[in-house]
Amino acid sequence: MTVAGAPIDELHKRVRGPVLTAEDAEYDTARKVWNGMIDRHPVVIVRATGNADVIAAVNYARQEGLAVSVKGGGHSAAGTAVGEGALMIDLSLMRGVHVDPERRTARVQGGATWGDYDRECQVFGLGSTGGVISTTGVGGLTLGGGIGWLMGKHGLAIDNLVSVDVVTADGKVVTASESENEDLFWALRGGSGNFGVVTSFEFRLQPVGPMVTGGLVAWPIDAARDCLDFFVRFTAEAPDELGSFMAFTGTPDGSALISAYLGCHSGSLEDGARALQPVKEYGPPILDALGPIPYTAMQSMLDAGFAPGSQVYWKATFLRELSSEARDVLARY
Repeated sequence: MTVAGAPIDELHKRVRGPVLTAEDAEYDTARKVWNGMIDRHPVVIVRATGNADVIAAVNYARQEGLAVSVKGGGHSAAGTAVGEGALMIDLSLMRGVHVDPERRTARVQGGATWGDYDRECQVFGLGSTGGVISTTGVGGLTLGGGIGWLMGKHGLAIDNLVSVDVVTADGKVVTASESENEDLFWALRGGSGNFGVVTSFEFRLQPVGPMVTGGLVAWPIDAARDCLDFFVRFTAEAPDELGSFMAFTGTPDGSALISAYLGCHSGSLEDGARALQPVKEYGPPILDALGPIPYTAMQSMLDAGFAPGSQVYWKATFLRELSSEARDVLARY
């Protein structure tokens, strides 16, 4: 078989990990991402085991004029991990996490998920901002900014990034940080995309867990407008340690719609209980599942509502404030 005119055997010889085409049984599984709406067919998938495989894949793609897509943890809500007729570099076999508790840093391979990351960091009671779904990939979320429960105190995921290893389009491995290849480091932290394949990330860590105060409180959907008013008042005075979301969603069994507050306080349990008491008292709620919880459980609490294969299309907007008019629209729809 040939790919873009070159024998696929040539790619097999260059790459240590699996090289898959549509003829292989594993191909359909490897090309899929979390969002079930994405149904694209790469011409070849390289399941890299390290930098050398990524370099070989990039060089082959350049040689044969193939577009390249990169699959990290595989969430890819927008589907950018999969290109029709492209060469996909799949990093999902590269999931190593090494924590240095003395330096308070973690080195993470490009295919790791936040579940992988949190599991290793929590051995030492450390962590950094990283999503709210544990199956999300570290790479995609970080390079997209990266919201999470800890962002009020510690910023976005990308604000905690110390350095990266990148395979560039010419097949070279470079390290980028604030003191080395500074322009590339700047570009990777918000300057659009297509600067290379990030194969590992180094993060700055902060003390967090193993127990935090968090969970969910719910009110009837009819109370949506009043709940938004409360949410605005409450968060205006909330400490930086408290990350808060408001959502209008369905119950896990699909039987009803609810107005839901989700929060996580990463400070002491005493401070967390005090900070979240107004939420528990408001309403009163129809459901109160807010209290001490392991940080890893908080990070995976929403996983069941975001199962692989879900067909989703999301849009978003940014508001400087949640004005009265915005609250009216949110409650109405």
